[in-house]
Amino acid sequence: MTAISKTTILLFVLLAMAACSKSGNTDTQAPAASRAAVPVVAELLRFERERVRIEAVGTSRARLSADLFSPTSGEVVAVNFEPGQAVKAGDVLVQLDAEKEKLAVRLAELHLEEAELLYDRYERSAGSGAVLPTALDAARLAAETASVELERSRIALDDRSITAVFNGYVGSSEADPGDRVDTSTLITTLDDRGSLFVSFAVPEAFIGELAVNDEVQMRTWNEGSGDISGVIIDIGSRIDPTNRTFTVRARVGNADDRLRPGMSFRVRIDVQGKMYAVISETGLQWGADGAYVWAVVDGSATRVPVRVVQRREGQILVDSELKDGAIIVVEGTQNMRDGIAVDHGVPRVAASSGSLSVPD
Repeated sequence: MTAISKTTILLFVLLAMAACSKSGNTDTQAPAASRAAVPVVAELLRFERERVRIEAVGTSRARLSADLFSPTSGEVVAVNFEPGQAVKAGDVLVQLDAEKEKLAVRLAELHLEEAELLYDRYERSAGSGAVLPTALDAARLAAETASVELERSRIALDDRSITAVFNGYVGSSEADPGDRVDTSTLITTLDDRGSLFVSFAVPEAFIGELAVNDEVQMRTWNEGSGDISGVIIDIGSRIDPTNRTFTVRARVGNADDRLRPGMSFRVRIDVQGKMYAVISETGLQWGADGAYVWAVVDGSATRVPVRVVQRREGQILVDSELKDGAIIVVEGTQNMRDGIAVDHGVPRVAASSGSLSVPD
């Protein structure tokens, strides 16, 4: 082999050794780089109660409501109200002809006066023996009977006046002066609408979740109507076997008198459930075996499986083994793997969850 060939071979060997040495230096430096902490954004885990929204359609009725019928037959001589008028308890709404009843009351008063005079005379004479005890008893009984007859006559006279039984608003009426009415004739309606009772059906799955005095939110079907607050006043004790619901009734204030009995309402109730961990939606990850989050434990990333319970605006309720105050990675999750060193700085405090969305 010539000297030039040996020199060439030696040069190739030296170059190869230098390349191997450089490659070895790179390999020894890689683990040191991998141990550098990865910067992320994290937040402290907190817990909130699950909220389930119940939505229903309710129908209202007045706090007090009555259909007024005539208690007796007779001719209408006066109608003393206009439809929609506010009236007070005891106001005479319709007057029937009452001449006969007035005469009956006067006659009963005379009979009572006569009976009382006779009884008084007998009682004063009883001590002298001029009146037998049986006669005195008969006179007393006659006076009491006359008193009862007078009271009955007065009731019959009162029945000729159809009055408001409580403060409220009257409806329309088909009765006019000169009409003849009887006990089946509806004179008018009367509603105390200072507050309304709204009844609605709730699925049986929520039995025991609602209680008297719980707040509910309602809206009418009018465009632009705002929320109306109500309070549950009673809960049905039975489940309807046909539609598997129970009835709930709430009271709604109506001081401004803008609501009416018979109106329908969109009812909304947020029911509080169990406590669950709340995380920002950016912190939730999905893998082949389901959802998980990256928790920071002793400065290292740890993959923790979770179960999604409910989605909210920007946040998610999850069920997991995490404890209150755990540190969860919410930004930089793409660089995470089990055991990697994490630099999370000062964890931020998660904001309060937003409004409820459709449950997951």
